Amino acid sequence: MGKKGSIYIAVFLILALLLAACSNNNAPTTEGSKGNEGEQTKGEGKPATWIADRKIKGLVFMGTDDYTEDMNPEIKAKIKEMTGIELEIEIMKSDRSLDGLVAGLASGDLPDFIAFYLNNSGRPEMPVILKAAREGMFTDLTPMMKNTKVYSKYLQDDYLPLDTKYGVMFRPEFDGSTYFVHMNINREGGATTRKYVGGSYIRKDIVEALNVDPRTIKTSGQLYELAQKIKEGDFKDSNGNSVHPIGPAYWGGKEVEQLYPDLAWGAVDQRIKADKDGKFLHEAQTEFPLKRIEFVQKLLQEKLIHPEFYTIDESRATEAALNGTSAIIADVHNYMEFNNEAHYLPVGPLDKADEPYKMQVDFKSGYSGWAVPSTSKNPEDIVKFADFMASREGKLLWMYGIEGRDYTLDEKGNPKVKQEVLDLKTNDPNGAKKLGFAGVGNYFGELLGATDVDRMADFGEMEYGDSVHPEAAAGANEIIKYWGWDEKRKDARIIDGYPPLSFLGEFAKGTELKTAMDNYDDSVTRAYYTKSLDDAKKIMDSALKQLQTAGLDDYLKLLEQKNADEKTKVKY
Repeated sequence: MGKKGSIYIAVFLILALLLAACSNNNAPTTEGSKGNEGEQTKGEGKPATWIADRKIKGLVFMGTDDYTEDMNPEIKAKIKEMTGIELEIEIMKSDRSLDGLVAGLASGDLPDFIAFYLNNSGRPEMPVILKAAREGMFTDLTPMMKNTKVYSKYLQDDYLPLDTKYGVMFRPEFDGSTYFVHMNINREGGATTRKYVGGSYIRKDIVEALNVDPRTIKTSGQLYELAQKIKEGDFKDSNGNSVHPIGPAYWGGKEVEQLYPDLAWGAVDQRIKADKDGKFLHEAQTEFPLKRIEFVQKLLQEKLIHPEFYTIDESRATEAALNGTSAIIADVHNYMEFNNEAHYLPVGPLDKADEPYKMQVDFKSGYSGWAVPSTSKNPEDIVKFADFMASREGKLLWMYGIEGRDYTLDEKGNPKVKQEVLDLKTNDPNGAKKLGFAGVGNYFGELLGATDVDRMADFGEMEYGDSVHPEAAAGANEIIKYWGWDEKRKDARIIDGYPPLSFLGEFAKGTELKTAMDNYDDSVTRAYYTKSLDDAKKIMDSALKQLQTAGLDDYLKLLEQKNADEKTKVKY
């Protein structure tokens, strides 16, 4: 080939390369990434919800009674189709979720995200995840949240409650960074997202046989008299066995403050509140522990309460409720499926130690949390996926299932649950759960998506299936009306602030004091089962002495200082 021909070919190749480069520069790109390397463009045919073609794995430090690793294949496929994400969930098996969290973080072998219990900054999980964040184990999520639709609301001034904003997520020490996300935040402050009636419940047939109104029970003394009447009535369970007048909480042995709030000081997981003069006191410094111990010992001696009330395992406690062996279930709520016919009715509510009962509503409150380990690749994919799960589109999938299979849409675009799904849920709960969404009992989507909560605005109903089939929550609604929820809500006290134990992490002797407080809780339980009140008093005196040695008085002074600041108000 001649010299001129070679020049022509070279010019042609250069032009071809330039055209190819221009074509690539103008090609559409995805907001996500491929695998863990982040090298995929969206390409044609991908939906607007597309994130990345990759797997995201989460490790859950919560109980199997709340969450499950099992995901419905069709639900998984739909998530993959909409986002490109293959979601995989593993639950850390442990006797106590907190122990699992400690062990999991210590191992350093963490997947793309982790999830954990976190009601508030006073939860025992908080010091654990806070320590991990300070040691650089988690990714700063603030820059990624700025570009999201739902989670960007967390950056607005008045969106988060005080404790979530300054105690959990945007702590002053992190200078605007956040290393974990608090979940289940209501969209509107003080709004009702669920008409919840929790506390003690009594069998309806026993109420009718005794001709009593359980709503008139306002004191522990009246509860004692009711328990006596139940015992004298010699009522039986579904197996023909004698009932326990007062049975344990549905979820197993524990302290239940709703059973005798007039003999307790502060929430059972805090045990601290201010008196009428504004002075903070721990329960150990009041008369109430011995009063409550004396009351419980009387119940035990007269066989008016289950002998293993505080220690029974969950399966046996639940069985006692289902069989009607517990004439009074110490702690349950109105949305339990076993009570959809309202054959258990609420007791009380009982008055508090220092004031009559008054409904108290948080401005907003949180529950559970998640974080992205610093070892996770392309963490922005995880944040975008969480944002999808928290969107209406994502919630519709993990709360209601698949359109056509599980529900249809009305003219407003709201889901209408199919009757066959509700029938399956009633007749075969385990079979229904395999459909794989929250409405039938599979709550995988809550881990990353349950926040910015307003079910009525998003789906036209407050409870799953209620708009089309109100009988699905017939028992819950009957109890709401019976208990007078709407009337109590009108006069409710709306509060915002920190639980009293939220500041242990910044208290010099916080670890020592937390140990003493745990010992106090154990001491109370041991004191219940002593042979005499004198023996119980010795145990409680020792527990108080340990609290004082661990710095209780100084911590209570710290609470007074915190409560004086509008940003760190203490709620109780």
